[in-house]
Amino acid sequence: MTLLMIVIFILGYIAIAFEHPLNINKSASALLAGVLCWTVYIVMGDDSHLINEQLTEHIGELSGILFFLMGAMTIVELIDAHDGFDVITSRITTTNKVKLLWILCILTFFLSAALDNLTTAIVMVSLLRKLIDDKNDRLLFVGMVVIAANAGGAWSPIGDVTTTMLWIGGQVTANNIIMKLLIPSLVCLIVPLIALSLKLKGNIKRPVIAESISENPTSETERNVVFFLGIGALVFVPIFKSLTHLPPFMGVLFGLGVLWVVTEIIHSKKDDEDKDVLSIVHALRKIDMASILFFLGILIAISSLQSTGVLASLAQYMNDTIGDLNIIVPAIGVLSAIVDNVPLVAASMGMYDLATYPPDSYLWEFMAYCAGTGGSILIIGSAAGVAAMGMEKIDFIWYLKKIAWLAIIGYTAGAFTYAGIEHLFHS
Repeated sequence: MTLLMIVIFILGYIAIAFEHPLNINKSASALLAGVLCWTVYIVMGDDSHLINEQLTEHIGELSGILFFLMGAMTIVELIDAHDGFDVITSRITTTNKVKLLWILCILTFFLSAALDNLTTAIVMVSLLRKLIDDKNDRLLFVGMVVIAANAGGAWSPIGDVTTTMLWIGGQVTANNIIMKLLIPSLVCLIVPLIALSLKLKGNIKRPVIAESISENPTSETERNVVFFLGIGALVFVPIFKSLTHLPPFMGVLFGLGVLWVVTEIIHSKKDDEDKDVLSIVHALRKIDMASILFFLGILIAISSLQSTGVLASLAQYMNDTIGDLNIIVPAIGVLSAIVDNVPLVAASMGMYDLATYPPDSYLWEFMAYCAGTGGSILIIGSAAGVAAMGMEKIDFIWYLKKIAWLAIIGYTAGAFTYAGIEHLFHS
């Protein structure tokens, strides 16, 4: 039974990795793998009642992640519908390559922490199209945006799905992960920034954009209100959790409810056609449900292996053969550049229990950093990279030649920084 489940999981993983050659959406592969794993488990298992209880318990945990993602993605879509991000983009005027690179990457780093790395990458790639005309120059900037988005997401409980999973799962706390990972994540960005800055010279050429009258029916005041209220709602989530001890998805849903009421009021006098594109209902139609179903599929597949005890056995094997977390965790981070970091972290959460490694322990903090930033090494290694790849048609080999080395030196420098600080001050 266990062997068959592992085979199904591996086949599902292969289908996810080769999504484009197979022309099969990774969400479909993940859902099939997840359902088939549980089907084999309950059909060939000994106690169907116990297995059903295990599934119900796992779904209860996973639903928090899914509702959080849905709420956050809807808020971001609403801000975008109001052109709220123009509050930031309209203020960038420099044409110096090095100066622009640092501005955009630092902006991406902190914006990713407040929003999430995927959304930030999409926003920043869209911005780069308005700022840089030359394709080669723009791709270099896009590559650095991917590194910055992943580095920025790693130290924030809401910046990266994997860090969010660890936070919601109780492996890390919001305040601690920010304090412990901010410096290593910043090093992960600064090192490749310095390296690339030494190679860049001159100014960028801005694209010629024809003047057009905006058809967006919002005023500047309305855009600002929605932008700051939306960002505030996302930033408020960790505070809400600390004050109420409710799960993070409750904080996101609260913020979404407030934003819903406010937008209904400020657009109440507009015609129906204008109100529709600026409504929460319209934003809900635009969110990427396929990605949410992918997370559901892969997480329930992982949970089936966790329930059989396979992951605990794997953890024991790794501890017996390798033993050193300073080797195991960075290796998981590098592996996340090849396969999706979500199932890797989910597997790790199943492999190592909170009794042995309590919340905010070295393992979980290091895992958050490595899984969050290791995906930058390859273009397909993170959601931010995949989004940038699709938007700018980035070639896999081009990224490997031009950007991977920057990601590697940043990842390594950040890992050594975290390990060094911990051993120096907390050993």
